[in-house]
Amino acid sequence: MKTLAVLLLGCLVGLVHLTSGASVDRPVAEQHGQAQDDVFLEPERADSVVRQKRALSQYQLESLREVCEANLGCEHMMDTSGIIAAYTAYYGPIPYQY
Repeated sequence: MKTLAVLLLGCLVGLVHLTSGASVDRPVAEQHGQAQDDVFLEPERADSVVRQKRALSQYQLESLREVCEANLGCEHMMDTSGIIAAYTAYYGPIPYQY
């Protein structure tokens, strides 16, 4: 019985969506009164808005571990807080671009 009620509710939502009057051939930005050019940014500005952090490779992490193992305090912090936090605390910013 519950399955039938959920199925009918899904059909009703689909029917309302199809008959809502939204034009299919117009882009979404134009449906909401915005010009399509407002969606895009210049590459310089987009870079400052969206910054993606990439993971370090296994080779880069191993290299950081080797440097950090030479210092007993850094090695202890590496075991408790992680390699990136320990290296940054003892040696400054990570030399790799990530």
